[in-house]
Amino acid sequence: MGDYTVIADVGASLVKLLREHMTPHPIPQPEQIGLASLVERGDLYLSLFLYGVRESGDSRRTQMVTRGTGELQFPPMAMELSYLLTVQSPAELQSRSLDEHRILGRAMQVLYDHSILRGAMNTGTLAERDEEVRIVLDNLPGERLIQMWNFADTPYRLSLSYTVGPIFIESTRKKSTQRVLERDFRIQG
Repeated sequence: MGDYTVIADVGASLVKLLREHMTPHPIPQPEQIGLASLVERGDLYLSLFLYGVRESGDSRRTQMVTRGTGELQFPPMAMELSYLLTVQSPAELQSRSLDEHRILGRAMQVLYDHSILRGAMNTGTLAERDEEVRIVLDNLPGERLIQMWNFADTPYRLSLSYTVGPIFIESTRKKSTQRVLERDFRIQG
């Protein structure tokens, strides 16, 4: 379970993973992979854009969490995050498409080979609490991807969608409890 920073920690963990496995080839420098919106990608070759956050009913927990001897914490909120992975090569026009296909293929390979973020791949509260997070390629139709780009009046760039989760955001609500200190058994006959 993570603090409210867990969403940022997932983004940082994904960027860290891609930077470690995609530089110096096919992307020359780690700084050319990062988090960015569809409109403000700057000089990134590969960008991740968080476009959706939803509650994960399949991973929802209902059990209170014990915190010490006299306190229970409400269960965490289970979430799934949707990211758009976008490729933008600065190569010459004649070789740009091939370059983008290579970058995309390598990114897909890295995310497939590391489809569960765990251990040293994680940052922040994910690392502190030794969480595991799944990365799954979404099968979004091309029309849906193009619709996402149309809102920004930006020409479509080669993109894929991934779902990452579940992640758990701790509740701040707590409930005091008292321990049973005595038991009284009586048998009547």
